[in-house]
Amino acid sequence: MPLKTLTEYEELARVAHGHLCAGQILGLRMALCGLRLLEMDDPLGRDRKRLVTYVEIDRCMTDAIGVVTGCRLGKRALKFRDFGKAAATFCDLAGRRAVRVSARESSKQRAREMYPEIAGNNQQQMRAYRELPDEELFEIQWVRVATPPEDLPGYKAPRVVCAQCGEGISFAREVTYQGRVLCRACAGEGYYSPL
Repeated sequence: MPLKTLTEYEELARVAHGHLCAGQILGLRMALCGLRLLEMDDPLGRDRKRLVTYVEIDRCMTDAIGVVTGCRLGKRALKFRDFGKAAATFCDLAGRRAVRVSARESSKQRAREMYPEIAGNNQQQMRAYRELPDEELFEIQWVRVATPPEDLPGYKAPRVVCAQCGEGISFAREVTYQGRVLCRACAGEGYYSPL
């Protein structure tokens, strides 16, 4: 399925995310820029298994990126690295190349300069983010991303059981600690504590 227009993606993003905001438009534009640079025009079709996307923030922008790219956590094609930055890296697995696209910090000020008559930052930014050329909106950097096989879509590995809690562990995420196979939570890396 070839790429759509920004307007078409805006409606899809509105439905997927629940509202349309400046972050959504920024994410749509970011994904379209990344795909254009990688020369991928069918992310939901023939390019589907070639694309992995790393996002660096858990905000509105990320949902919009998924709308364009089709990358999802459940497909193992969307990777989250919590850097708190409005940035994403688009990886072409077949071509072994990747491009990181980050929002220029100056884009918000640029929106205020372009549309001082519009009240509200979100409305100013939405309009400006639709119109600014990629060069003014984004920093673009070609990068190398080392993605181990166990992080790639389609990876298969035996499932192991944690010796302490008895839960199954997939995708080689187990830890061997003092000769025992443990899940990361039982090995002390948990984000939760039992009550």
